[in-house]
Amino acid sequence: MNPLCSRCNLVVYPTEKVNCLDKYWHKGCFSCEVCKMTLNMKNYKGFEKKPYCNAHYPKTSFTAVADTPENLRLKKQSKMQSTVSYKEEFEKNRGKGFTVVAETPELERFKKTQNQISNISYHEDFEKRKMGREVPHQQPSIPSPAAYQQPGAASQNFHYEPTPEPVQPVQPVAAAPPPSAGKRYRAVYDYSAADEDEVSFVDGDVIIDVQQIDEGWMYGRVQRTGQQGMLPANYVEAI
Repeated sequence: MNPLCSRCNLVVYPTEKVNCLDKYWHKGCFSCEVCKMTLNMKNYKGFEKKPYCNAHYPKTSFTAVADTPENLRLKKQSKMQSTVSYKEEFEKNRGKGFTVVAETPELERFKKTQNQISNISYHEDFEKRKMGREVPHQQPSIPSPAAYQQPGAASQNFHYEPTPEPVQPVQPVAAAPPPSAGKRYRAVYDYSAADEDEVSFVDGDVIIDVQQIDEGWMYGRVQRTGQQGMLPANYVEAI
């Protein structure tokens, strides 16, 4: 028995049958729910088992997990625990001439970023010194004129000027670009900064000068606002 079309409720014969979204359609009935443009298996987008074109596909709203009361409470509790640990270490090492700061995730992330920046600066300075280094020129030794006097011509002055050896020019070595320089990413979700070292952006923003910090965080600058800081890696995609 032939099934019924999900659009017109008429019988669908095998020669004109389209099986998609767990339903059966006529080829002409398989169209967008909004603009009625005829679709196929390559350009359709399904939402709640209904076909849509790319322009009218419903966009799902994104809810930040940090906005829930439970996560806000956990965040506040973690911050309080970090403050308590810092104060305990401070009181323990008071009067010893130095202060030990608790190794928080924010501090470790900051130290890792500073180490990467220091390595980039060191390699740039090293390549500049390598390019500006000159090969010392050795002055050829000049033999005495007596060695070139012919027999029987001792009274004649024979002047000899040695030909200097050609010096091969030093080929400059191009400085290697710093890692992750020039990488561009595009935001796929909205994000609001939770700390002072983070940056906010919206869906579609372009983030430039991106540096990979770890598996979950990056450092970059939002091209639209000019602000720079930390951002979550799962909120953006590479361009």
